[in-house]
Amino acid sequence: MFSFVLTAALLLAELASGHRLRGLHGRAHALPHGPWTHADFAKRSSEDLFVRISHDRPILVPTRDDHPQRPVGIKADDAPIQTNKFYANFFAGKQDNATWTYPYSVWWSNDTVKHGHGLSVSHTDRGEFVYGAGDPAQSFEDPLFQQSIALSARELQNGTVLTTDTLTAFAVNVNLAPWKGAKPVVTFPLVQGMAFVTGVYSDATVLIQSQKHFSNITDLRLGSYGLGAAVYGWSARLSDGSTWLIYLNPSEYSQRPTLRMTDKGTLLGPRGFTGTVQVAKNPSGPSGVEVFNKAAGAYPAGATISGSVSGKTGTYTLAWTKKGVTQNPLLMFALPHHVKSFDRTTAQGLTSVTLAATTKGIATATLADAFTMVEDNLPTDISFDPWSPSLGSVGSKGAPGGTISDEAKAAVVEAARIELARDVVALTNLTSKYFSGIAFSVYARALYAVHEIAGDTSFTDEALRKLKSAFDRYVNNQEQNPLLYDEVWKGIVSSGSYGNNDSSNDFGNTYYNDHHFHYSYYVYTAAVIAHFDPAWLTKNDGLNKLWVDNLVRDWANPSTEDPFFPFSRAFDWFHGHSWARGVLEAPDGKDQESSSEDAFSTYAIKMWARVTGDARTEARSNLQLAITARSLQSYYLLATDNDVQPPRFVDNRVAGILWDRKVNHTTYFGDVTAYIQGIHMLPIVPTSAYVRTPAFVRQEWDQYFAGNKSGHLTAAGYAGHVYVNLAIADRPGAVESYEFMKGLTPSSPYLDGVSLAWNLAYTAALGGSLNSNSTMNSTIYRRV
Repeated sequence: MFSFVLTAALLLAELASGHRLRGLHGRAHALPHGPWTHADFAKRSSEDLFVRISHDRPILVPTRDDHPQRPVGIKADDAPIQTNKFYANFFAGKQDNATWTYPYSVWWSNDTVKHGHGLSVSHTDRGEFVYGAGDPAQSFEDPLFQQSIALSARELQNGTVLTTDTLTAFAVNVNLAPWKGAKPVVTFPLVQGMAFVTGVYSDATVLIQSQKHFSNITDLRLGSYGLGAAVYGWSARLSDGSTWLIYLNPSEYSQRPTLRMTDKGTLLGPRGFTGTVQVAKNPSGPSGVEVFNKAAGAYPAGATISGSVSGKTGTYTLAWTKKGVTQNPLLMFALPHHVKSFDRTTAQGLTSVTLAATTKGIATATLADAFTMVEDNLPTDISFDPWSPSLGSVGSKGAPGGTISDEAKAAVVEAARIELARDVVALTNLTSKYFSGIAFSVYARALYAVHEIAGDTSFTDEALRKLKSAFDRYVNNQEQNPLLYDEVWKGIVSSGSYGNNDSSNDFGNTYYNDHHFHYSYYVYTAAVIAHFDPAWLTKNDGLNKLWVDNLVRDWANPSTEDPFFPFSRAFDWFHGHSWARGVLEAPDGKDQESSSEDAFSTYAIKMWARVTGDARTEARSNLQLAITARSLQSYYLLATDNDVQPPRFVDNRVAGILWDRKVNHTTYFGDVTAYIQGIHMLPIVPTSAYVRTPAFVRQEWDQYFAGNKSGHLTAAGYAGHVYVNLAIADRPGAVESYEFMKGLTPSSPYLDGVSLAWNLAYTAALGGSLNSNSTMNSTIYRRV
């Protein structure tokens, strides 16, 4: 919950820094919702972070119900469909691609010869990963479709139909029925982190299969664990040497059911069985059996998230809905970033059972009905100004870290005069939402740099007018490939792929790819406009604010009750980062390339919340940024001491592209080193130094780029990103970065997609050319 101190501090910072409530036109600005009283603060301190932005229908874009890709097999009630979550392969294409729940992967077999017609389950130990060439290895991956065990029913044969229901952010029900229209004979509640794969059977004959074959099966005696006679267990040894535990929990008391091996690949269970069948891989022998026995019969059927913030500390809880033998605790696998931030109570449930979690390190089985995590270093003091762990915010008048030198200010003004004279209306009139958004943000950063950091206001009124004029085209939906509201999946998409079924158009925006990347640039730009002219928020009957709010709702909706958008489409609160892939089939699972744009998407919302006076959304964004930083530093940004990803891969320094199944040190657009490393840098904004630690930046620079010894700085535009990123490392890095930028002109090929005015201000502020009034801040931001 908010503390009074946090909210008051935000307002005081607004008054004291670059948010001085005085904009370009020299008039005092009231907060958008009027002055806040102590009672307002007290009220807000009791409110949860996950509350609605709006539940109104989007009215500024047309509506269509003919999306080029239709969902397959969804038993929906017209609720918004989660497009970017882990289980999307179950409603895409032939429904036969895998889903990763961590640590398992599961898929619909539907193949009598190979895998049967049930749900196949696989787990791969690290020793079985396939590594790419090189040292460090270019890639690693989990071998695909290596069925360890499968839960099925004899009633499931040719003609089996798969449907899904209860599609939420953390869980889904996968149903298998013998024919279309028939009642499902088994339902699988799939939940991220589940330790057991659970099948809920309804009057069916239990069939358990293994492509790897069973070597033997032995009974487990569970009475000593207090589970009662209703839960029965077996330990099955597979031919590959792995051990899987099997538990049956009849819905009504009965004698011990039987499991008999009918052939090396098949276990036949009771007929007419109603209840649950669970399987789990046991890597730990008798001690592992003890752990799994304690939780057998209980299973998660869904999850909720809650969060609170007080000062610089944030707490969030993933709480699971428990079914089955509810008197037993749940057993859930925690990823490394969870474990490192567990509160004391949750940490008490950690066990000795661990399993490799494909691209997320080693997962630890934890006895807990909920995970509570704590982040104690929220970026509450980060605003529009450049920021570093050692200096804090630097740049605008009154910034705690001081200002940049007069020489740097003059260089910023010289660059901005050229950049802001450009035709921003034309620069943003593109067919691509992504590239138009970048053009908006480049112009906005140049405007902020010259007005607030360099302090020159002589030409910024006209620049702001041009920026607002360009933005008006989008608010009025008059751009190329205009946006529309999709009634099928329920979201705001580009119209670019309608009528041509070209899923590659604008990186797949129509198919819900990359929305957090694309739309965040517009939200950031709107925040800069409103920073200078708060009255812009209420002009045109508030349509400017409404348009931006709807973009935020599309990819980062905080409400589970919004009838027009799903909750948190992009950001995965279990994994701690976003997924970029939407509804297209994904043989390797969900994926994301640009970790830095992921973090930027949350920073954009944070700044939008600040200028609109939405303290709860800003607090949630601060918490989300802290979670993102921890997650990215575990899985994407690989410092020399990274102990999460495989040692053979860590020395690549960045993940490249991270999927559920594999990680490949590459990009979608080329293998040039500056591309691969740089896509995890851009755009360089105040939160960059919060996510990308100085030590990591120095390691990466020295390995790949120092002195251009390896020729990796030949990729013009990306070389610019790499150089400005160097300023994060340390003062010598900032000086080198600033001197490099000072030698460029705004038309330099090194500045593709960036602003020289902003880069000069940023590199100077991080130590490249500081004013004498700048002092080091003794508070060093650290990741724990």
